[in-house]
Amino acid sequence: METLLLGLNEVGTLNVLLAIIIGALIGVTIGSIPGLEPAGVIAILLPLSFSMEPLAGVSLLLGVYGGAWYGGAIPAILMNTPGTPVAVLTTYDGYPMTLRGEGKKALAIAYTSSFVGGIISVLSLVLLAPMLSQIARLFGSAEFAMLAALGMIFVVLAHRKHVVEAAMMLGLGMFLGTIGLDRSFSTQVYTFHQEWLLNGIPLVPAVIGLFAMSQAFVLLSVRENDSSVTKLEGEGLFGGFGVLLKHKITVIRSAALGVVMGLLPGVGEFGSQFFSYTLAQKFSKTPEKFGHGAPEGIIASETSNNAVTASVMIPLLAFGIPADALMAMLLAVFMVHNYVPGPTLFAERPEFISGLYISLFLMNIVVFVYLTFATKWIVNLTRIRGRFIGAFILVLGFVGSYSQNYQFSDAMIALGFAIFGYVLRKNDIPAVPVILGLVLGPVFLTRFRQAMGVAGGDLSIFISRPISLTLLSLIVLSITVYLWSNYKAKRSG
Repeated sequence: METLLLGLNEVGTLNVLLAIIIGALIGVTIGSIPGLEPAGVIAILLPLSFSMEPLAGVSLLLGVYGGAWYGGAIPAILMNTPGTPVAVLTTYDGYPMTLRGEGKKALAIAYTSSFVGGIISVLSLVLLAPMLSQIARLFGSAEFAMLAALGMIFVVLAHRKHVVEAAMMLGLGMFLGTIGLDRSFSTQVYTFHQEWLLNGIPLVPAVIGLFAMSQAFVLLSVRENDSSVTKLEGEGLFGGFGVLLKHKITVIRSAALGVVMGLLPGVGEFGSQFFSYTLAQKFSKTPEKFGHGAPEGIIASETSNNAVTASVMIPLLAFGIPADALMAMLLAVFMVHNYVPGPTLFAERPEFISGLYISLFLMNIVVFVYLTFATKWIVNLTRIRGRFIGAFILVLGFVGSYSQNYQFSDAMIALGFAIFGYVLRKNDIPAVPVILGLVLGPVFLTRFRQAMGVAGGDLSIFISRPISLTLLSLIVLSITVYLWSNYKAKRSG
């Protein structure tokens, strides 16, 4: 109870409350505009969050993240154009409902499903993060090395159709993570005697360039990319809870899948949404309606992807291992303020952890209430010209990358990553593994060297410790299952 009061005291400040509200509203806005991805906007806001109080900075970024998944349902349902990549399956049943005059009903179901999924996700964070942080106390260098390796393997295998490309991008990220001054031996690594590379490749300009500015180039390169005018027809936006009660099994199953998938690095919203939608159709009494305006389809899609938003933080808070690009950005915010994720954070900063839980609850409430009353005005955002958005993001990207350290080299690094990210997008090559390789690569290499130092160069340290052996077994099992499924697919094909 005392920790809860400390958390309320943290959240009760004007700065944190404003961060929650502004972040949530920005997120909804981003999600409502087709072609504008939340990762890019979060990257632009990252330098700003460094100058804020820790809880306010984290709440701002999480508000954008969570709000975008809510807002992405608006163009998906009304225009058949997903506002965010994870809203693709929402178009399957949302748009057919709009065509038959049930647009408002579809939005009500989407909002309510997102709200329930989001709240369940926060509850899972409250329950699981402290438990896993206690397990993290048993971890040594060998365990952390294997955990980082497992995270990277999951990230690669999650891109099932682009595993080779994802592995290459992960390797590139790991290589970039080695650049700089090796403090163990006081030697320069791949710096070519350039002073601006002594501190390595900075994460913020890399993220801004790869996600925000590359998306700006895409928007600027597309002609006639104006969004069409949408119409909002049908009943009110307050009937969603009644529909969810009729399909409560689908809600519970989809939320549970979302929570579990959020724990797996690289899987996240896409994996949970796919499995939830597939299972909802399989167990439905009317599977033939899926894809033609089935409320269960919207429930499965929106509940599962929003159930990931808080559970994806569990590996970060408990072990200090980011599961996706956004968590890597949050890790940067933590480190700037000297908040080290892991068991010590729960012991030393209980007011911060409690405040984080409360801010996530408030974020879901703010977004739900805002969407319920303001949707008729939000739909007008779909009319904004794509090229205008692209130019605006490009300017903000340069400003954001330069303002962190006030170094021109950071802006040039962002531009380089922007061009590279644009090429990746055009060739459908995943960019997320680059960032996770840049973050997890140094973690793996450092912990691996520490473990080898402790063991005197004996590799058996990774199989002689139970937790390390378990994680190594999961790595081998994951690769084996992937290779076996590929083999079976080729034989049946």
